[in-house]
Amino acid sequence: MFALWRLGAFEVTWGPLETQPTKAGVERWRRRESVIREASRARGTCVASGSVSNPPSPPTTHTHPSASSVRAPLPCRHHRKRTYHDGVRGHGTRPRPERSVTWLSCDGCVSLEITALVSFREAVSHPMGFAPAAALLPLRLACPRRLADAGPMTFARSGDGAGLGKGGRMGSPQCPSSLPGNTGARHDHSVKRPGGDESGRSVNGAAPAPVPTKAPQRRQRRGPHDVEDEAWGLLRESVVNYCGSPVGTIAACDPNDASPLNYDQVFIRDFVPSGVAFLLKGEYEIVRNFILHTLQLQSWEKTMDCHSPGQGLMPASFKVRVIPLDGDDDATEEVLDPDFGEAAIGRVAPVDSGLWWIILLRAYGKCSGDLSVQERIDVQTGIKMIVKLCLADGFDMFPTLLVTDGSCMIDRRMGIHGHPLEIQALFYSALLCAREMLTPEDGSADLIRALNSRLIALSFHIREYYWLDKRKLNEIYRYKTEEYSYDAVNKFNIYPDQIPPWLVEWIPPKGGYFIGNLQPAHMDFRFFSLGNLWSIVSSLATSHQSNSVLDLVEAKWSDLVAEMPMKICYPALEDQEWKFITGSDPKNTPWSYHNGGSWPTLLWQLTVACIKMNRPEIAAKAVEVAEHRIANDKWPEYYDTKRARFIGKQSRLFQTWTIAGFLVAKQLLENPDKSRTLWNNEDEEILNALNLMTDASNLKGRRGRKGLKKTYIV
Repeated sequence: MFALWRLGAFEVTWGPLETQPTKAGVERWRRRESVIREASRARGTCVASGSVSNPPSPPTTHTHPSASSVRAPLPCRHHRKRTYHDGVRGHGTRPRPERSVTWLSCDGCVSLEITALVSFREAVSHPMGFAPAAALLPLRLACPRRLADAGPMTFARSGDGAGLGKGGRMGSPQCPSSLPGNTGARHDHSVKRPGGDESGRSVNGAAPAPVPTKAPQRRQRRGPHDVEDEAWGLLRESVVNYCGSPVGTIAACDPNDASPLNYDQVFIRDFVPSGVAFLLKGEYEIVRNFILHTLQLQSWEKTMDCHSPGQGLMPASFKVRVIPLDGDDDATEEVLDPDFGEAAIGRVAPVDSGLWWIILLRAYGKCSGDLSVQERIDVQTGIKMIVKLCLADGFDMFPTLLVTDGSCMIDRRMGIHGHPLEIQALFYSALLCAREMLTPEDGSADLIRALNSRLIALSFHIREYYWLDKRKLNEIYRYKTEEYSYDAVNKFNIYPDQIPPWLVEWIPPKGGYFIGNLQPAHMDFRFFSLGNLWSIVSSLATSHQSNSVLDLVEAKWSDLVAEMPMKICYPALEDQEWKFITGSDPKNTPWSYHNGGSWPTLLWQLTVACIKMNRPEIAAKAVEVAEHRIANDKWPEYYDTKRARFIGKQSRLFQTWTIAGFLVAKQLLENPDKSRTLWNNEDEEILNALNLMTDASNLKGRRGRKGLKKTYIV
C-alpha cells in the first residue's frame, strides 16, 4: 500500500512497512516535528504530523513498533479517542500489527492513525468506511480553516506514473492474483491466498503481506458519488498488465478468496463492460491492447483429446504468466496463456467470445475515432475468420447458430443447447458490426454476400418464430399438429400441451418477449434477459417488439428486478425439471446462479436498450435499486432467491463485471448520446428484404411454391 498526503509545505508519507528506517530520514522527520510542534503551540491549534520511525509519541496515540503510520501527536483538548481493531469498535489501546485505526476528532479538526491497512480493496471493505474518504474524497488531517490553502489530498500508487500532487488521479494497484507473478494453475484448489507465491514471497518480491482476517461488517449509507468513486477504484485495481501495458481486467479480485479457480483470469465476455466503461471515460489504451493481444491468441492451435477447434475461435479467457527463459534461471519473460475451453468446467468452447470481440472492436472505433485498428490487415483477417467460422456449412436447416449447452454467459448445463436466443442476438449484432468494418476488396465480396443473406434470414426467423405475446400464445394454444405441407402454420410441430401453466397467468395483456429457444417440437418459454435486451440493442427486434419487451419488464418488475436487477432468466427450473435438465447441479439450484439468479452486470445492457427506445426512466429506476445495497454487499457476482434478497451462496465478491456494468449504466444515464456507439440501427436493406419476404410468404400460402423467385432459409 502506497500513499502520499500533502498538507501545504508539510507531507505525511505512508509507505510499505519498514522495520529499519534510515538515520537521515529519522532526523529529517524529527526536525519537521519539532518545527510543527512549536508552531502549533504558538497558535494553540491542532496540527497533524507524521513519522516513519518510532520517536517518542504522546500518550494519546499508540502504534505497533514495526508499522509505519500517520499520527496526530498534538491533539487539542476537545479530542475524543476511539480505537478500532479489525473492525471492532472500543476504547482499548492494544495494537494489532495487521490493521488498526485510531480516530481522533473534535468539532474543528480530524486526525487519523492508520496502522498497516493491507490493501486498497481491504480498506474499501473496512467497517469504518475509511477508504472512500482516504482514497477518493478530500481528507483533512487538521482544522479545515488552517488548511484552506492545502487543497484536497490525493491517493496514488508509487511507481505507476500517476500524479502525486493535488488533484492527481488515483493509480491502478494490482490485486496479487492478477499479477504475472502468480503462477497458480486454473481450477487448482491448492492456490494460495492472494498476497504471496509458492515460495512465500509476495508477487512483487517484497515481504509477504499480512493475511486479512474477516471482521464483523457494519452497513453504511453511501451517497451516489461515494459508490461511483469506490467502483472506479476497484475497477482500476482489477487491471492486468502485460509487458508494462494494461491488457484487461480479471474476473474477480476478492482478497479473502483462498481458491480463485479461474476468476483470476481475463475473460473475453467479462471484459466487455469493463472495456466499455473505459471507452466512455476516454481511456482507450487498455481496450486497444486487449483487442490486439486477444487477436494474437486467435490462431493458436489448441487440442482436446486429439481434436482441434475450428480456425478463428477466440479463447474464453487468458492469463499472464511469468516463465523462466531457457538456459538462464534468473531471466524470465511474460506470456499470455489462453483457455479455449479445454480447462473450463464442462470443457465447452466459448461461442460468444468472438462475437463479443467484434462488438467491442466496433465500439472502440466509434468511441475513440481511431479506425486504424479495425483497418489493420491482421484485424481484418481476424474478423473474417470469426465470420467464416459462424457461417460454415453444416447439417442445420435454420439460419440460427447451433451450439451446445454452456457455450455463452450461461456456461453450465441449463437446457439451452440448440439455438439459444442469447447467441442469436449476439450473432446478428456481430454480423452487422463485421459488415460495417470490413474493407471492400475482391477477396471479401463473397463473404459479404453470404453475410447479407444470413442477416436477412436470421432477422426474419427470430422476429417471426421466437416472438411471443398474448395473441401469439393463444395462436399456439390452438395449433394443429402433424401438418405435412409447404404452407403449414405449425412449422415446427409444437404441441400445445407444452405451454407451461405459469405462462398463461404471467404473460401481460400489453407486452411480449422472445422465447429462449426453438427447435423441432420444442419451445423454451423462459424469459432470458440478455437475449431480449441485446435483441433491442442490435435492432434484431422491430420497434414494436422492442417497446413490448420493455413494457413486459415494467409490468413484471417484481419478478425480473425486485430487490436487485436483473434476473438472468425467469422462471427457475424446480423439482424434477431441475434434476433432469441441469443434472441436479448444486450450483444451479432454483433461484440461484444461472437458474433464476439476479445478475447486476445486466444493468448496462438494460440501460442501452432503454435509452435506445427513449425510455431511460426504466434503467434509472433499476440503477437506483442497485445503488442502495450493491456497494455494501461488496459487489457480488449474483444474488439468490426469487426476489434477490440474498447474496449468492457461491457468489464471488468484488466481481469486476458487476462493478463495470454499474459504472457503464451510470455513465450512459448521465450522457445518453454516448450509447449510440453501442447499438445498431435498423438496416434499410434488411427491412426492405423482410417486407418482400412477408409478401412472398402470403403468395406462398395462396399459390404454393411457385410464388417465390428467390428462396431464403427461414
